This record gives sequence, structure tokens and C-alpha cells, in this order.
Amino acid sequence: MSHVCALGKLKKSLQDLADYAISQGWTVNRTSGGHIRFTKPGCPPIFTSSTPSDPRSALNARALLRRVQDRKARRLSP
Repeated sequence: MSHVCALGKLKKSLQDLADYAISQGWTVNRTSGGHIRFTKPGCPPIFTSSTPSDPRSALNARALLRRVQDRKARRLSP
């Protein structure tokens, strides 16, 4: 089920976040510094740590992905 094997081993919460992002059309890759970068045409890139110390970091990143997509959708609607 994992679409992000190139990212290496991730905690389950980050694996779920990456799977969600891919299902929403985001591209997920690892930066040279070890962070995770989410990119999508027309949206600013979003970065998160690959070793988060806060248990809510994956949830916060997911919310940010949704907010960015919602803003993009509102800008495009007439």
C-alpha cells in the first residue's frame, strides 16, 4: 500500500500523512536535510520533519495541506 518507499522508513503517522498527500495529488519527497517536502502545482511547498518530536505534527501538517488546497480552490472559483 505504501507509495512512498523512496522516503525510507517513516513513523506510521508520517506514512499515513504521505499516503493521504499522494491521494490528494501532492508529490512527496525527502530534502537533502532529511525533512519531508510536499509539492503540488499552484500551491506553496509544505515541509515537515521526518523525525517529529510533537505527536500532533502529522495532524498539523495534514491540516495545513487541506488549508492550502482549500485556498487554491477558492481562488479558482468564480
